[in-house]
Amino acid sequence: MNNYKPGTLFIVLSFIFTLLGLTQSVVLNLTDLSIHSDHNTLLLGGFLLATVVYSCVSPIHFKHVLVTQLGTFISAYLLIHTGALFSPVPAFFWFYVLAVVLLANLSLKYLAELPDRQIPQLVMTALFGFWCLYVWQLSVTFLHVPQVLLPTPTAIAGALATHSAMLWGDFVQTVVKAVVAGYLLGNGLGIVTGILIERSPFLQRGFLPLANLTSTIPLVGIAPIAVMWFGFDWPSKAAVIVLVTYFPALVSTLAGLHSTNKLEGELMYSYGANYWVTLKMLRLPAAMPFIFNALKVNSALALITAIVAEYFGSPTVGLGFRISVEAARMHMPIVWSAIVVASVAGSLIYAVLVYLERRVTFWHPAIRKA
Repeated sequence: MNNYKPGTLFIVLSFIFTLLGLTQSVVLNLTDLSIHSDHNTLLLGGFLLATVVYSCVSPIHFKHVLVTQLGTFISAYLLIHTGALFSPVPAFFWFYVLAVVLLANLSLKYLAELPDRQIPQLVMTALFGFWCLYVWQLSVTFLHVPQVLLPTPTAIAGALATHSAMLWGDFVQTVVKAVVAGYLLGNGLGIVTGILIERSPFLQRGFLPLANLTSTIPLVGIAPIAVMWFGFDWPSKAAVIVLVTYFPALVSTLAGLHSTNKLEGELMYSYGANYWVTLKMLRLPAAMPFIFNALKVNSALALITAIVAEYFGSPTVGLGFRISVEAARMHMPIVWSAIVVASVAGSLIYAVLVYLERRVTFWHPAIRKA
């Protein structure tokens, strides 16, 4: 069994599906004059077959894997270009679809087995995302899914390009103003409160239940009240974000400060360190992994909270406002483009936090192992 090449099953299945597609396309070319006039289907099948054979006989080296990936890209382009010429799509096209998907999986598998110095992780992530979008585009196009139910990635990209100025204004209103202000204030208050009440068991027993109450308040209930108190602009959304992010930051800070053991505290005491020196040199660094966990969780909560809060009242700008209004107008590509902007913004914020965590908690075993 060890003599088999990795991915043999993918190669065999791709070969079978390609032959089935080629056979049926040849039969249709011989029986249907309308299809006989277009040889793109035969070109597609031949190119797919050549790519499958090359992936079978070539070794798993960098240049050979790139050739397989390039052949898969060209086959994918021919597939979607040729499929657009038919309405409805012939049944044999689905054999080609399966063959292309299997080849894409095979090429990604081979690339993943190469050393990181040859293929960076970011390139692998981009390739995987590309193939996911390609399958999305292919499925919606070939199955004739209505755009109001699920627009194609190209339609969403077109909406992003056409309405970029409008979406930029929505991004500034929701992320730059509401999310950043509420996120910094909520997490900052939670961390400072945790440090202040950590020395007092009385305050912890009395204050923590009240702080816990803030995490149980339903967002849909507090958002309209915040609009009445702070107005329709971004301060009302920032206030709701403060309420949502405060408790996780507080609890994580307390848990981190309590994570140091007795021996470490006695060592600092033997050095003659007072409370504030111990806090700075021992307890806060030990709490940083807990605090960053809260910051990462709150980054997603803050963005979701701001978008949902805009449903209950906002000026004529904002990602949540844009999603609700354009969904009512059935302009689904714009809705999805706003979702893409929110997702990219959330991913970038999370990536920055991960980078800062690695820089600050470089001593932690989990970071060193990574």
